[in-house]
Amino acid sequence: MGKENRRRIKCLIIGSGPAGYTAAIYAARADLHPVMYTGMEPGGQLTTTTEVDNFPGYPKGIDGPQLMIELQQQAERFGTEVNMGVISAVKLSENHGGVHLAQVDGKEWIEAQTIIIATGATAKYLGLPSEQRLRGGGVSACAVCDGFFYKGQKVAVVGGGDTACEDASYLANMCEKVTMLVRRGEMRASKAMQHRVNKLKNIEILYHTEAQEVIGEHVVEGLKVINNQTQETKTLDITGFFLAIGHKPNTDIFKEQLETDQAGYLITQGKSTKTKLPGVFACGDVQDKEYRQAVTAAGTGCMAALDAERYLGTVEEIIENEKTAFSI
Repeated sequence: MGKENRRRIKCLIIGSGPAGYTAAIYAARADLHPVMYTGMEPGGQLTTTTEVDNFPGYPKGIDGPQLMIELQQQAERFGTEVNMGVISAVKLSENHGGVHLAQVDGKEWIEAQTIIIATGATAKYLGLPSEQRLRGGGVSACAVCDGFFYKGQKVAVVGGGDTACEDASYLANMCEKVTMLVRRGEMRASKAMQHRVNKLKNIEILYHTEAQEVIGEHVVEGLKVINNQTQETKTLDITGFFLAIGHKPNTDIFKEQLETDQAGYLITQGKSTKTKLPGVFACGDVQDKEYRQAVTAAGTGCMAALDAERYLGTVEEIIENEKTAFSI
């Protein structure tokens, strides 16, 4: 497709989790005619969660994939164009009112007046086949999301940083026992966080310990671990296995053009979703490493659409003023 034949749109949404779909709902209702590309994981991380009990409006809970289907249907109801595909490259304008370019699946380019980035972050896993098989069946990368389902049960947390300590402390309030697996002989967590977990009597910390295999066919029934110094193995009696070894924000195609922090998360200005480039906005887990909840992602998706609408309003005002000045 030549430059003269490129499709031009008002609003491009990259990513299809709670942030992307909420942005689409608001953008569509504002007549921005949003076009969405879902990415490699349509629906985002919630598609790997069986039960969602903490999203407002669902008193009986809802299946994660079903929630994403309903959000998509709501976005499409107002006119959002949802496309299966990956935005593989971008060329972002630095000018107010400039046109941004985005490449679809390494092929054709489209032009967008605004771009809403909602590509999320991917939880880091250990890479065990049994771990991947039991995702949603007792293996989780979000203690706050799924901890409720393990009340009164025994669980394990992998990691030695602040996040692992926070997750273990959170789980200790509802679980019978929490076992922390720390690969090294010490934690990376701050002293304050270490003191917090050490004070909780139902948290046991196993140093120099790594997970070898998650046991269970359909749900977690135990965990085989190994001491990486003595090579001694044993099986933990657990029903929940929580990963707390970090997330990787999906920002690779933006890093050369947008500001990121040391971990790779996009930096937004103040309480807005604005990036350093005019007409480019970021929402959801791609710019939020603190909360990482579906409802907070949805909230920033709303903000991004409102920011995009207001930005386009200023662009149209400038164009109108230029026309008036020229006619005079």
